[in-house]
Amino acid sequence: MALNKPQYTLFRNTKYALNGLLEVTKNEKSFRLQIILFVMGMIIAWSLPIAFVYKSILSVSLFIPLLAEVINSAVERTVDLVTFDHHELAKRAKDAGAALVFLSLGMLAFIWGLTLYAAFFL
Repeated sequence: MALNKPQYTLFRNTKYALNGLLEVTKNEKSFRLQIILFVMGMIIAWSLPIAFVYKSILSVSLFIPLLAEVINSAVERTVDLVTFDHHELAKRAKDAGAALVFLSLGMLAFIWGLTLYAAFFL
């Protein structure tokens, strides 16, 4: 018996994905900040006088923090579904999600630094 298991089709899956994206955008201030970073980064990347391949690398790397933030939001919601009480394992799970976002921003900075160095100095 499959509980909470909807029928899957391409259109339904797309609808579920868009609902999730809308929900995270509405309810997560940090995700909205990541979107602002994404838009600003795209504008900067495509305004720079560098080769297309470098612009592409910079652009694709901007998705990393967005993906991390969505995963972090899923972890937070799952933990909150289980308990609102303070629990050490719940704290660790949420801290791990926050660490993922932090590391993704570090990876973004590293990729941008390396790519811009290659574009302008090599």
